[in-house]
Order: sequence, then structure tokens, then C-alpha cells
Amino acid sequence: MNRRQVLSGVGFLAAAATTAEQGRSQSAAGAANKALVATASDCVGKGQVCLSHCLDMLATGDKSMGACSKTANEMLAVCGAMLSLAAQGAPSVPKLAAVCLDVCKRCEAECRKHVQHTPCKDCATACAACQVECKKVAA
Repeated sequence: MNRRQVLSGVGFLAAAATTAEQGRSQSAAGAANKALVATASDCVGKGQVCLSHCLDMLATGDKSMGACSKTANEMLAVCGAMLSLAAQGAPSVPKLAAVCLDVCKRCEAECRKHVQHTPCKDCATACAACQVECKKVAA
């Protein structure tokens, strides 16, 4: 083995070790956000059902679900982003958590107006849980 091959091998090992360490630190950050990932995921799932219910009601002419559908749709966009970034342990999570907290408060408040509908009640409950986790990390 010549000197060039040895240096090349050492460089490769250093790069591999750095990449592995970055992967471990990023996955550790994602693990630290485990509860936030879970609640954001629950919001997305329950929000999809709520939005679908609202759209069905709107299609029958029930305009009372208009505001609920709008806040659920906004929540879906923000919680979807939160889910993705929190799972990655992204540095922007605290700032997005502050936005997510606000959006989830508004979605919960609107859904609470329709608790007679199970999808709205479930969405409100999920949003309340997400707020708790967002408060822990919000900047």
C-alpha cells in the first residue's frame, strides 16, 4: 500500500465518522422531540378527518362549518411542517412551535364550537395536546 492510498483511506474514514456523528446527533434531536412528533402527527390525522367532515357538511349547505374547515386546513399545513421538522431535529423547531401553538389554539377554539360532531371534538382534543408540547419548545 502506498502513501497516497493510506491518506485516501484515512480521509474516507474521517468523512464517514463525521457523517455518522451528524446522523447520531440529528436522530438524538429527533428523539428529544418525540412527544412533539407524536402530537403533531395526531393533529394531522384528526385534522384530516375533521376537514373531510367539514367539507361534507358544507356540501350539504351547512355553512356553519366554514370557519372550522379553514382553521383545520391551516392547522394541517403547520402541524405537517412541525411533524417533519421535529422528527428531523431541525434548528427551526422552536420558532415553528410558536406558530404551531397559535394555529392550534385557533383550531381548537373553532372545533370546540362543534363538539357535537365527533371529528371536530377529536381535532380539538388533538390540538390541545399539541399546544402542550409546543409550549415546551417554543421560542
